[in-house]
Amino acid sequence: MLWMKNLRSLKTFIRICTEKLSAEEVSQLVVSPSCGAVSIFVGTTRNNFEGRKVVHLEYEAYVPMAETEIKKILTGIRQKWPSVLHMAVYHRLGLVPITEASVVIAISSPHRDDSLDAVKFCINTLKSTVPIWKKEVYAEEGSSWKENKECFWTKQEDK
Repeated sequence: MLWMKNLRSLKTFIRICTEKLSAEEVSQLVVSPSCGAVSIFVGTTRNNFEGRKVVHLEYEAYVPMAETEIKKILTGIRQKWPSVLHMAVYHRLGLVPITEASVVIAISSPHRDDSLDAVKFCINTLKSTVPIWKKEVYAEEGSSWKENKECFWTKQEDK
């Protein structure tokens, strides 16, 4: 599903899908002649975790709620960094092989500091608030659902 908002030439793209993600495609969505910076975060599947061989990742999500939470994050970015022009957040669901992207975030602004800070805020907040779940599948001993240490609901349960 693709969600796009165009408000006074500010573009926001959100896509949660099962197709392979392209960092180039996502970054091109936010390019603007008035911006000197496009900052990008690409989260990929690595082949190991704590000494175990990872074969691939699998993602599941409650898509309507995930989209709502991502919209909240992007609204917060616009408030915190008013110079940010365009934003795109794409997240892949289903099976994600080694080296392929699970998430691509691209943000443009006139100067690099705001777009870099906004991208970092976006991925950190996404991992802590958006209902997207990750399972690591290992070469030996099956698989494990991973808990993001940033998740707000995990911290509440620990209290």
